[in-house]
Amino acid sequence: MKKYHVAIVGATGAVGTQMLSILEQRQFPIEKLTLLSSARSAGQSLRYNGQSVTIQEATPDKFKGVDIALFSAGGSVSKELAPAAVEHGAIVIDNTSAFRMDPNVPLVVPEVNELDLQDHKGIIANPNCSTIQMVVALEPIRQAMGLKKVVVSTYQAVSGAGVHAIDEMKNQSQSILNGEKPEAKILPVKGADHHFPIAFNVVPQIDVFDSNGYTFEEMKMINETKKIMHMPSLKVSATCVRLPVETGHSESVYIEVDEEGKNVADMHQLLESASGVVLQDSPHEQIYPMPSTSAGELEVFVGRVRQDLDEPNGFHLWIVSDNLLKGAAWNSVQIAESLLKLKLV
Repeated sequence: MKKYHVAIVGATGAVGTQMLSILEQRQFPIEKLTLLSSARSAGQSLRYNGQSVTIQEATPDKFKGVDIALFSAGGSVSKELAPAAVEHGAIVIDNTSAFRMDPNVPLVVPEVNELDLQDHKGIIANPNCSTIQMVVALEPIRQAMGLKKVVVSTYQAVSGAGVHAIDEMKNQSQSILNGEKPEAKILPVKGADHHFPIAFNVVPQIDVFDSNGYTFEEMKMINETKKIMHMPSLKVSATCVRLPVETGHSESVYIEVDEEGKNVADMHQLLESASGVVLQDSPHEQIYPMPSTSAGELEVFVGRVRQDLDEPNGFHLWIVSDNLLKGAAWNSVQIAESLLKLKLV
């Protein structure tokens, strides 16, 4: 089997370390591994397959000879270094928002639109974490019944805002339990005028607000879903909310399908056989997806499937997945595996 030179940019971050772990877990055929990060982290080391790999500073020359570069170090880093990596011959799989809506860059979830990889021009975008898990669950329904409307409310974990946000949540929790006033410096978004504690709280803002009243996170879900599914006229609306959960995004999703006469049993049959989906839906036994049981798992979990009481073609679903794995690191590695499968690298 051919082996490849793989680089991870942002190797010390929450997603980068998960990428490294999944590459090892999946036994990805690596001949050489290059770990890249900021100058601050250069010189540190991480373990891979029982060996210590020294982290280097991410600079354009580090991509010489790299076959696949997994990026998760922020949009500004991707915009600066991804084109340089492509110039050196690497295929970039980017986990930031830098290229997602670029019409020349495929936005890929392998269970949904794997063949879009055939049109890549060096850069492939990994979608937003909340978008990924939703489209994985909805794609088998769309294929079998059609899809005309999606309304989603998210319940997103703090890990989506990075390791510092997790630390802040834990510190805030301890402060409140000690009867002290919690400090808030990160959420809902670092550059905002005001910050609010997430501990024992719910914050209905993820990212900054657009002029239309939706946040950038909500617009990502709306626009990315349409692009991934090749359905520019699909009606999609989103409300994105941050909860004091460390790992695992949850979503309440309402959909309307085209085909008449479908029921919950039909939905169950589709979801049970769908790639990357685990159906957990026995409400009378209190079996349904939760972040606490989906953390550390690669799949998308679906439950609470109900037919709408007023709209015969309307259905409600509860969708949960580990936002650092399927929502980021695993989807990126999955794309790399698809490139090998399709003989595109």
